[in-house]
Amino acid sequence: MRTRVLPKAAIVGIGCSPFGRSLPQSQLALGAMAFKAALADAGLQRNDVDGLSLHLGWPLGSDYDRYAEAFGLDIRYVNQTWLHGRFTAQTLQSAAFAVASGMADVVACITAVSFTRERGFLGGPNDVEGNREEGGSHGESPPYGLTAPAGGAALAMQRYMHLYGTTAEKLAAVSMTMRHHASLNPQAILQKPLALEEYLGARMVVDPLRLYDCSLINDGAVVVLVTTDERARDLGQKPVYISGMQGIRAGREEFIFAPRGMGINQQSGVRVPARSEDLEIFASAGLDRSDIQGFYTYDAFSPLVLFALERFGYCGVGEAADFVQDGRIGLGGALPINTSGGLLAEAHVAGWNSIAEMVRQLRGTAQQRQISSAKALHWGTSWGDGVILTNERRA
Repeated sequence: MRTRVLPKAAIVGIGCSPFGRSLPQSQLALGAMAFKAALADAGLQRNDVDGLSLHLGWPLGSDYDRYAEAFGLDIRYVNQTWLHGRFTAQTLQSAAFAVASGMADVVACITAVSFTRERGFLGGPNDVEGNREEGGSHGESPPYGLTAPAGGAALAMQRYMHLYGTTAEKLAAVSMTMRHHASLNPQAILQKPLALEEYLGARMVVDPLRLYDCSLINDGAVVVLVTTDERARDLGQKPVYISGMQGIRAGREEFIFAPRGMGINQQSGVRVPARSEDLEIFASAGLDRSDIQGFYTYDAFSPLVLFALERFGYCGVGEAADFVQDGRIGLGGALPINTSGGLLAEAHVAGWNSIAEMVRQLRGTAQQRQISSAKALHWGTSWGDGVILTNERRA
């Protein structure tokens, strides 16, 4: 196991715009709403913010210079990634490293989306993913008819069902649980509970993914403010510490929407349990899986929840579909997942709505959705990156 020195950084403010479909505000305006809310939450002024870590830009949204100009900021550190869910943890990690190194005092992590204005991003003849030279990074391959992200997740889930006998009824537990969590969240877009009959009766998007296996298409913004441990102690909110980190995994064995060894793209057909390389995040935080009270993941498609659970060893190879049954991932269950409703039911804000929810949970302000005695929460994705947030500083 590698020894790592983590940056001493904490989240001190969170802010969200309204979430919804076809909102009248531009992406920049939504970002401004979330930014103002985060400043108020932290008790900071805009001139306290001297760093930006942006999870937006081409092909959706403005660049860092426009945000600095529009928000009236004087910035000395910038990180910017393409708007993909796989860069959620990386964006937060970059902010932590920036404040720990002294390159910035307070970094605003900003994501703002207007998916309902940019439908060409999500499939069809003008899809920017499918038109990339080698196809898109979710498995899009236009010569084979895969022109939208759902195709890659569908291929992986078809293979998973073939290997392990998973049924649509078992997969439904993910979407139904997310909808239940959203029913307790006034910010969520889909607050009506989802019954099994309604799930099974919904139209097929890409077999075996039905409508409710796919994330929302919406507009909204989230801002998260990061500073040093030392400064965090002097601000209004109880700090939420960034206590563990793990980077994105990549290579021939990796496919963004499939576990290793599933035989998709260049993968082998040999599946193995979670490896030590997949579990470094727990050692980096000085914690075991048993110390985690809640798991948060990028649920753009419901199978990704299963794949992430197996990636981090919460259950064994092929066991995740059984693991999510009987309320185990719901509030009060063994491992609550995406307690605000996630991308499937609250909103698609590239996963940042779940980061904001983790902060609420660790502050103890999640109200009806509160996880009892939440002390350590894990954000981890099916492609292997992650952060662990805690309500106390880990050594």
